[in-house]
Amino acid sequence: MLLSLKGSFPPAILALADGTVFIGNSIGAPGSTVGEVVFNTSMTGYQEILTDPSYCQQIVTLTVSHVGNYGANAEDVEAARIHAAGLIIKDLSAVVSNFRSTESLSCYLKRANTVGIANIDTRALTRRLRSTGAQNGAILALAPGQEVTQALRDEAVAQARAAASMTGLDLAKVVSTPTRYEWSQTEWQLGAGYGEQQAPQFHVVAYDFGVKYNILRMLAARGCRVTVVPAQTTAAEAFALAPDGVFLSNGPGDPQPCDYAIAATREIIDSGMPVFGICLGHQIMALAAGASSFKMAHGHHGGNHPVKDLDTGRVSITSQNHGFAVKTESLPAHLRATHVSLFDGTLQGLAYRNKPAFSFQGHPEASPGPHDIAGLFDRFVDAMHDARVAAGSTTGAVAA
Repeated sequence: MLLSLKGSFPPAILALADGTVFIGNSIGAPGSTVGEVVFNTSMTGYQEILTDPSYCQQIVTLTVSHVGNYGANAEDVEAARIHAAGLIIKDLSAVVSNFRSTESLSCYLKRANTVGIANIDTRALTRRLRSTGAQNGAILALAPGQEVTQALRDEAVAQARAAASMTGLDLAKVVSTPTRYEWSQTEWQLGAGYGEQQAPQFHVVAYDFGVKYNILRMLAARGCRVTVVPAQTTAAEAFALAPDGVFLSNGPGDPQPCDYAIAATREIIDSGMPVFGICLGHQIMALAAGASSFKMAHGHHGGNHPVKDLDTGRVSITSQNHGFAVKTESLPAHLRATHVSLFDGTLQGLAYRNKPAFSFQGHPEASPGPHDIAGLFDRFVDAMHDARVAAGSTTGAVAA
């Protein structure tokens, strides 16, 4: 943030549970927020990051120095609202310049009643999170004219220490849709905007554990009629919709408390139906088979994560957003590892040996991020096609 702009933004306090305090300026709504503080290394895509339901109860630090230069708009969102608990940046751009922009990042945060802080040393914060691990924090965004005092510093630290731990927290059912709905919108194209699926060939039931819009768009663009269902939908309820395949979405929190989703996934996979899971869905699929998960030190959040395909040896740069992972050594004999992270060797993908079910830890829909791993959606469509052929039904489109 330019020194000349500081006076336009009231003071704000960021405190970590370990007692570390940063003083900056409020760029969003006034008030306070708490959550697990994590860092994201993506160069762009702050709107997609803020609206990603996987960031529920997390305060996101963007490591890129200058943020907000292309503003915000109504299209670049991954959910109906901002899910991140707060935003931390170094410099807020003084100028917004993009032909699609309708408002500044600061206005967007204020309108969404989201707390944000700028003008702090995000490099020092990121180094602390890397060395000590993700930890809870609090942001106090002060009112105009209000000054930072020791009492407010102490209050911020106390709020950070009182925040709930992410371990053991079931947030999938918190962010999930309360009712079932149909999705037919396809991916955005320059000059045309979003498209519409007109001739679906397959019917996919998508479990919403915190699903992102672009996941649904990529399924629709590949000929799928998508029915999005609440996280607590039973396998019997999913089967009643007569799908060709089931998709398990991304989402926030710890996978272990999601016993309802684990039970439904186990039953669906045992039926032989094609299943594709990502992020939390990947973890739930592993737990359904008897594997176990663990809380990572600082997780993977960003768009520059190299992942190796163990089947082909190909390395893809991927988008990641997760704080839990599956223990590779816990995989039962009927599961095999398909992808690993080249950052830390953690499991990134798995497949059932005897069922058409597979999963990926990262975000192949790439919003934001690279598109290297988008072919997994094609693999899912191929699995549904093969299942239909095997069942002796090669007829045309699914009824809309």
